[in-house]
Amino acid sequence: MEGLLPAFRTLIAVGLTLLLVMLRLEAVRFNAAEYDDPVDGHAPSFRRRVAWYAIGLVLVVGIFLVHPSPQQDFALTAGDRAKAFTFGFLYAAAGTAIALGIALWRYRRLRFPDVWSYPGALLNAVMTALIDEVAFRGAVLGLLLLSGLEPTAANAIQAILYALATRLGAPGRNRWLLVMAILIGLAGGWVTAVTGGIAAAFIGHAATRFAVFLSTGHAGQFLPRGREVEEIEEKRRPPKGWRVIGPRESSTRDR
Repeated sequence: MEGLLPAFRTLIAVGLTLLLVMLRLEAVRFNAAEYDDPVDGHAPSFRRRVAWYAIGLVLVVGIFLVHPSPQQDFALTAGDRAKAFTFGFLYAAAGTAIALGIALWRYRRLRFPDVWSYPGALLNAVMTALIDEVAFRGAVLGLLLLSGLEPTAANAIQAILYALATRLGAPGRNRWLLVMAILIGLAGGWVTAVTGGIAAAFIGHAATRFAVFLSTGHAGQFLPRGREVEEIEEKRRPPKGWRVIGPRESSTRDR
């Protein structure tokens, strides 16, 4: 009976992991993760977003408490702290560079958002990174490795599953952000294997998400070309050198 208890607890942890993956698929409904952006000109529901964070946090804690050896099997630990700091910093720097490159490619400039939106965006970046890293670089990757899968193949599979869970491959989504999601998955899995924990992956992931927000003004779902507010306003303006003649100017001239 005692031998069955760890197996039973592992099965419960697997069930909680599946729930966490399902929650990630529903981020769009909660206006969380990549979807923390205004909808039809209205600010996203803060309560729904917080509910997504809260459910995710409960599942994360549940996996950690229920699984008999989460540090060993799921890498739910900081790992080697020196390596975690080094690789987390390098990951963050590379992710920030990619975010800047995407912004410059899309807008030809850095599109800094309003300062008042920074705290909410930082919370979104940190909580999304925590949920993603525990779910995919921790539990999913750990289960794939426990099944006997070769590490490189396991890392590739979890990265693809992660990219699919973000729904960034759906029609109308930006393909560069889909590529970035796959890179986040691959980089997170690699640094987790090198450091022995998910801390470095969490640091790099959170920094990359916040860098995307700071450089594009969006959490990760910027609009197609010509749909941003400043682009619409630019279309309405007359060409350079042209002077607008309105009714008021005409009536004054007639007098």
